[in-house]
Amino acid sequence: MKNEAGPIADLPVALPFAVPESRWSRTEAAGKTPEAVLLYRSNLLGSDLTVTNFGGGNTSAKLMEADPLTGAPVEVLWVKGSGGDIGSMTLDGFSTLYLDKFRATERLYRGVEFEDEMVGYLPHCTFNLNPRAASIDTPLHGLLSFAHIDHVHPDAIIALAASSGGEAATLEIWKGAIGWLPWKRPGFELGVQLRDHVTAHPGLRGVMLAGHGIICWGDSAEACYENTVELIADAANYLNARMAGRPAFGGEGTPALPPEQRAAAAAKLAPRLRANMPGERFKVGHFSDDAEALEFVGAKDFERLAAIGTSCPDHFLRTKIAPLTLDPGRLDDDAYLAERFEAYRQAYAGYYRRCAGPEDPQMRDPNPIVILVPGLGRFTFAADKTTARLAGEFYGNAINVMRGAEAIGGYVGLPEQEAFDIEYWALEEAKLRRMPKPRPLVGKIALITGAGGGIGQATAARLLAEGACVMLLDLNGEAVETAKQSLVQKFGRDLVRAAVCDVTDEAQVQSAFDLCAREFGGLDILVANAGIASSAPIEETTVALWRKNYDVLAEGYFLAARSAFPLLKLQQGGSIIFIGSKNALAATPNASAYASAKAASLHLARCLALEGAPDGIRVNVVNPDAVIRGSRIWDGEWRQERAGAYGIDAGEELEEFYKNRSMLKRAVLPEDVAEAVAFFASDVSAKSTGNIINVDSGNAQAFTR
Repeated sequence: MKNEAGPIADLPVALPFAVPESRWSRTEAAGKTPEAVLLYRSNLLGSDLTVTNFGGGNTSAKLMEADPLTGAPVEVLWVKGSGGDIGSMTLDGFSTLYLDKFRATERLYRGVEFEDEMVGYLPHCTFNLNPRAASIDTPLHGLLSFAHIDHVHPDAIIALAASSGGEAATLEIWKGAIGWLPWKRPGFELGVQLRDHVTAHPGLRGVMLAGHGIICWGDSAEACYENTVELIADAANYLNARMAGRPAFGGEGTPALPPEQRAAAAAKLAPRLRANMPGERFKVGHFSDDAEALEFVGAKDFERLAAIGTSCPDHFLRTKIAPLTLDPGRLDDDAYLAERFEAYRQAYAGYYRRCAGPEDPQMRDPNPIVILVPGLGRFTFAADKTTARLAGEFYGNAINVMRGAEAIGGYVGLPEQEAFDIEYWALEEAKLRRMPKPRPLVGKIALITGAGGGIGQATAARLLAEGACVMLLDLNGEAVETAKQSLVQKFGRDLVRAAVCDVTDEAQVQSAFDLCAREFGGLDILVANAGIASSAPIEETTVALWRKNYDVLAEGYFLAARSAFPLLKLQQGGSIIFIGSKNALAATPNASAYASAKAASLHLARCLALEGAPDGIRVNVVNPDAVIRGSRIWDGEWRQERAGAYGIDAGEELEEFYKNRSMLKRAVLPEDVAEAVAFFASDVSAKSTGNIINVDSGNAQAFTR
């Protein structure tokens, strides 16, 4: 079976910081409006991950605009709004505020203990009815006088900001041209402190914010951009020089397993990790054995540094206060895993009890987000795949930060109370409450065989629309890749994986399920849909043709279900849906091999429903009939054979024949079958197993009773 992800990278000898280079194009920037140049600068910075993290950083410009009521010129603060990513944002991602009105709010400021109320004044400063909410970092931009400002969180910069030697290194690198402020949570107070620091130290190019990042500026958009990139490059070059020839994190303690062994171990472990995280909804996993992860988890200082936790708020909000670490020698011990997860939850509850005040929100999910295993890599689990992936990437950033911070002193995490105050910040809680209710299948993982055909693609689209992650399998590599690309374009790359798989090959089937477990963390839904069709009188039915039908339609379904059962048992339930056929119930001429194989798979489903029920595994069947449009089966010999069996033309006459043969006189489409699958896949059918839904526009021969 081909793994679409390609080979996993081996661990390199050294991991220096990437040094950014300017990508500014005066030609591209020329002719743009001032706000369009701000957007160009923002996208340029945000699309370069050596400059800032996904979703991190903010940019601003103070521009002259005509007041929409008076027409008089006014100075407007354009600043990246709440949420979004500067690398991909458009102009509507900026909030706009009357600068004079915003600065006038300082007279309402009652001190640091009341700074959260300042956020409520920001909407009153909105220019031109802009609906984009201003972010918590707005004061950092609005209270400074500079025309163009960047605030970014690159790894090399945060390594300085999160090191006991960071302030001294900042002075050594920039000779006083960059200021330093001790840790302060983002907000109005930090904006005031920053403004006052800059006023007291004229001529600064920027200010390092301990534990947070850097804020810097320029007289023009280009000058601001170049200043930002140059400062990051200075930090990266300095740290690389300090790390040169030195082992990271105290040197290697646990060597990494070979790539093939890591892949196999991750596939085996991920579903068991997922099973140890109870909650209202299932979680989706993401595994990474990139160079940063392997270097860190295999190092002698790994446990010490992991316990400190992440420092930058951008990292911390994605990864929780600290990761869960596991002993690689005890991964096969289920009791050990259960104990480690319970110990983590108890420790998190203790952290909450120590830090929470009477007005704080209730304790959130106490399960870990990041799980680290020496020799193997990094697992992250979250409510959806994108969040899980980003959490892993942010912890990768945190690893880079720790490496650099340790090279110039000691890595410094956030104090526990400060970390709690960010995690349970009222403003963060309000943001969580504004999030829409998750779609029904968010957190669920589906695997579909025969996914390159019409029913398979329609089913994948239907499940993806409900929020599920989907693994596509098909014997036809071109078809499954085309299906994947189409679905990725509509639903995003995080939710879709694909592989070539022959469902009659035992090893390939198991390998495909292992890939699903490694990519998503387990399995909740199996749609066994791979199919063939043949038509021949009994005396012309060869043994090879007979066996081919049974290999795909009976044994192929058996192999898929057998691989699914252990994964579903770990989750204490799940849903298996067999795509059957009207001919599983209704006899048809000249297709004994096909119809009897379909009948065999239908009875297999009934047997599996009995066997799976004690473990919460539901097994049901969807029986379509004559799904001609979009079908690869009906594009082949089967179409000619069935038309011949009924003595009609194989073109439109065949479609009309099947439609008019039905009781409802309606054509059956792949999307109709997908609706029935979605019903059985969801909790709406939680009390249904061993059942059959006919999607055939009505056929009395196929009535089940």
